[in-house]
Amino acid sequence: MNVGYEVTVGIPVYNVEDYIRLALDSVLGQSFPSIEVLICDDCGTDFSIDIVHEYQQNHPRGKDIRILHQPQNMGIGAGRNRMMAEAQGKYFYSLDGDDSIAPNTIELLYNAAQKYQAEIVYGSYERVFVQDGKRVGTKPYPYPMKVFSAPDEYALYVYKYGIQGMNWNYLIDLNVVRRHHLQVTPVNHGYGEDFTYTVDLPTYIDRAILLPDITYQYYIRTFTNRPRRKKILSRQQMSLSLDAISLKKQRMELKDKPYYARRCCRLMMIDCSFACEMVVKRDDFDVPFTDREIHDVMWHPMTLLEILHSHSVRGRNLLYYLIGKIPPTFSVMILRLMANRYGVRMLK
Repeated sequence: MNVGYEVTVGIPVYNVEDYIRLALDSVLGQSFPSIEVLICDDCGTDFSIDIVHEYQQNHPRGKDIRILHQPQNMGIGAGRNRMMAEAQGKYFYSLDGDDSIAPNTIELLYNAAQKYQAEIVYGSYERVFVQDGKRVGTKPYPYPMKVFSAPDEYALYVYKYGIQGMNWNYLIDLNVVRRHHLQVTPVNHGYGEDFTYTVDLPTYIDRAILLPDITYQYYIRTFTNRPRRKKILSRQQMSLSLDAISLKKQRMELKDKPYYARRCCRLMMIDCSFACEMVVKRDDFDVPFTDREIHDVMWHPMTLLEILHSHSVRGRNLLYYLIGKIPPTFSVMILRLMANRYGVRMLK
């Protein structure tokens, strides 16, 4: 494999013609010299890829842009998998096509990876709020400076304190990805696709870095005069997401790990978020879920004795366990109460 680049920045592109220039300018303006810009064309209906071609031809670093064309629209998960498989760099960094990064992002993360021989390096990020095209505010999400070098140390921290569940703003050694055959579970624009990858990523990482520097701008765009249409939710997409998390819950080889109870709790929190959405938005699905189907989402990978004997998050795991054991009607009632109190997307 050609490894002429130190870093590949992967950008999935689907109907982002209003924002792709922002993303490309931020990558091509990086202070770090050895970057492959890998674009995954997901067969959108606008002029996004025409803009990418324009940059290929006219930008001083245009020769570093490479485009992968999907055979049909396959969703961001399939796009990320293909980019990680075909990247020519030693490290991989993912940027969404409607976001941007700071000018020194790649240099900062790469230098930290080299200094500490880290397998993964996270930068901090900020949400940028845009109303009708005008920037109206930001909200930073800074990490503390952390260096993890002992086995299970990083996973323990992640499952205890939590870090971002999104698949961007970290630099990862592609040897780790390929050695463990790590992939996003594609759910074709479905629910929580990023979580199918990031929730288990810490179990494969020993050497990790968190940096306090804000390196990523995640844009939240709203429009006051744009009519809101009722969205029909896909039962099939939700089922694919549930199946992906169910497989994660079946990793019994992790039972002896010191983070196992916390990892189970994190997985149950994801399923609980999905279940709450299935309850509150039941009439918005093309085929609604029954009480029994929603109840069955909440099966817990730990036994009651394992939960009672665990030394961490015992109360939360017990709550999730009981929701999956009581009759479906009562289970759905509790999930509705939780959704009304905390919101359907409790993961955010």
